[in-house]
Amino acid sequence: MEAVKGKGFAEGMRDGIPIALGYLTVSFTLGIAMKNAGMTAFQGFMMSLVNLASAGEYAGLQVILSHGSYLQMALMTLVANARYLLMGCSFSQKFSPDTPYWQRLLCGYAITDELFALAIAQKGYLNPVYYYGATFISAAGWAFGTAAGVIAGNILPAWIASGLGTALYGMFLAIIIPGAKKDKAVLAVVLAGFLCSALSRILPVVSGIPEGTRIIIFTVLIAALAAVIKPVEEEEQS
Repeated sequence: MEAVKGKGFAEGMRDGIPIALGYLTVSFTLGIAMKNAGMTAFQGFMMSLVNLASAGEYAGLQVILSHGSYLQMALMTLVANARYLLMGCSFSQKFSPDTPYWQRLLCGYAITDELFALAIAQKGYLNPVYYYGATFISAAGWAFGTAAGVIAGNILPAWIASGLGTALYGMFLAIIIPGAKKDKAVLAVVLAGFLCSALSRILPVVSGIPEGTRIIIFTVLIAALAAVIKPVEEEEQS
C-alpha cells in the first residue's frame, strides 16, 4: 500500500466539517453541564480541547458534581474511554511503517469515534497531514461549542438542549452507512453491533456490566468473529 495521495490538510478540514458541526451542537450541551458544575467558559474550552472525549468528559463532570477524588475521576474516565485502547490498535495499522513516531502521537490525540471512522474509510495508508486537517476543524468545533454552552448556561429550554444531544448519533450513522452499503460484511458487523447493543440493555447478566465494559467486550467478539469469517486480504487493502 502507498500513502494517501492528493489528500492533504485542506482536504482533511473539508471532510472534517460535518464532524465539526456535529461536535459543535453536542458540546454545547456539555458546556451547559459544565456551567452547572461551576466551570468558566475558558475552563470548559480547555477541558474539551485537551480531552476531546464526550463520554470521558461527562463522566468527569459527574465526579466533579459529586465532589469525588482525583482517583475516582481517573478510574471513571479510564472505564469510559477504555474502548479507545482497542480503536488505537486498529488505527495504528493505517499508517505506513515509515511514518515517524511523533506523527503517530499527534494523530493519537484525536481518536474519537467519528474521526476514527473517517480514517478507517480512507483507502490505503493514512496520510497524517490529512488527519491533522480533520482533527483541527473537529477539535475547534468541540472546544468552541463547549465554551459557547458555558456562556449560554441555562438560557435555552431543557427540550432544546436535549434535542441537540442527538445530533452526534445521526452524524455517526452518516459515516458508517456508506461503507455498509458497499460491503455486506461491513453491513453484517454494523447490524450485529446494533443487535448486541440492544440486547445488552435487557439481558439479565449483561445489563449489569458497565456500559464501557460492554462496548469493549462486544467490539472484541464481533471484530474477531468477522476477521475469522471474512478476513481482509492484503491486496484488498491497497
